[in-house]
Amino acid sequence: MENTGIQLSIVVPAYNEEARLGKMLDAYLPYFQESFGADYELLVVVNGSRDATESVARSYLPRFPQLRVIVEARAIGKGGAVMLGLSSARGRLIGFVDADGATPPAAFHELVRRIGDAGAVIASRRHPRSLISPRQPLSRRAASRVFNWFVRLLFGLRISDTQCGAKLMTRAAGRAVLPALGVTRWAFDVDLLFQLRRAGFAIVEVPTEWHDISGSRLNIFRASLEMSLAMIRLRLLYSPLRWVVGVYDRTMGRIFHA
Repeated sequence: MENTGIQLSIVVPAYNEEARLGKMLDAYLPYFQESFGADYELLVVVNGSRDATESVARSYLPRFPQLRVIVEARAIGKGGAVMLGLSSARGRLIGFVDADGATPPAAFHELVRRIGDAGAVIASRRHPRSLISPRQPLSRRAASRVFNWFVRLLFGLRISDTQCGAKLMTRAAGRAVLPALGVTRWAFDVDLLFQLRRAGFAIVEVPTEWHDISGSRLNIFRASLEMSLAMIRLRLLYSPLRWVVGVYDRTMGRIFHA
């Protein structure tokens, strides 16, 4: 794609986020408009939403020309929405962040400052200098530790927090791995980081500020099971046993959305 002069693209996947998206946009759009002017864009990718998420996003268009709203009728998952945003983004740096506003705009801006010569920089809630409030419940912290151990065992990724919603990469890195990405739900972040590492791009993990925002519909026990199955499925996709994935998708995959 031609050089548009845009320095930063921020992709925001949004599925049924009418209650939280507005507050997030209220924080992000003025902040990055002041910091980057016309040299950035924010892409809200509304997918499969059955509420007023699209209307909320479009209500900001008259005041913020840097905002773009992309609508996909199907529920394609966070990963699918991020991939759609990546394919449309025009920035020299391309990142994504959750629609709930858990990562403040200044914390996302810090990723831009810290990317250096790396291919990607990611926010880590487990970094000792990160500011997390309120502290997550013991059940979620325990599930996170087990999941991280699982990721290290299966993929060899020495990354302490693969699932934090704030990540940034160079345009070259994003375009290099985009054709290889195909997992759109729980395993997307791990797949992205795995592909970046396989392609030889350095990944930097930095401390962040993160606030637990109410309104999540996540069931921690079901999510933990589905995330574990998703990791196994992803590992099989990159092995001689990839044929097992087809069997799983026709059986267990109809019950658990990995």
